[in-house]
Amino acid sequence: MHTLKSFTRFKENILMDNLKQQTILALDLGTITGFAIKDQSGVIISGVASFHNKRFEGGGMVFLRFKQWLTELKNSTTNFDAIYFEEVRAHKGVDAAHKYGGFLAHLTAWCEHHQIPYQGIPVGTIKKHITGKGNASKEQVIDAVRQKGFSPVDHNEADSLALLDLVLNDQIKTSDFATMKITGV
Repeated sequence: MHTLKSFTRFKENILMDNLKQQTILALDLGTITGFAIKDQSGVIISGVASFHNKRFEGGGMVFLRFKQWLTELKNSTTNFDAIYFEEVRAHKGVDAAHKYGGFLAHLTAWCEHHQIPYQGIPVGTIKKHITGKGNASKEQVIDAVRQKGFSPVDHNEADSLALLDLVLNDQIKTSDFATMKITGV
């Protein structure tokens, strides 16, 4: 039997002092998830991953593939020092809200299991950072990311790159990072 014990893993000064040498993952969660990774050497890799339901597949399979994808990403790097995700408060429809909630639940549980600190950043904060407007359109975000030298394939990748840029420019306070530790009883 295992018990879960909560503890704060990182304090702001520890994470910010070492941010340049850390591996950071930024995510725009959804059926098409945008991702941007900055590795320890400073190289940035970005793209999109599709998690659409396949024919004759139960609804939970999408989330199992999402967790497997996260594990493959983690194993392809030295490990993630922190994960940031776009925190969405309003959705265009009920289905989008349910899917986002599923991805968020699986992401946070996966982070807790692997003891990786995570933090959600509101959409408006990301948009304001990258464009100067908190209510910028998808096209404006894509244009702003392109002006930074990136070539996102769509708004999902652009959002993850904008989020990563926000994190790397020391705009995020990380004092409320938390993770869980599993201890045997």
